[in-house]
Amino acid sequence: MSKTQITQTLAENPRLTGALFMMVLLLSQAGSAAANYGTTTLGP
Repeated sequence: MSKTQITQTLAENPRLTGALFMMVLLLSQAGSAAANYGTTTLGP
């Protein structure tokens, strides 16, 4: 798919734009949670 086709498809389907935006938000939150879980705490 070319850039113009993607732009046209997203312009014609605003629900798809919203779904892609939510997917990006969820993936960014999952990455932060995974990074936080992978840290170690030094202590007694």
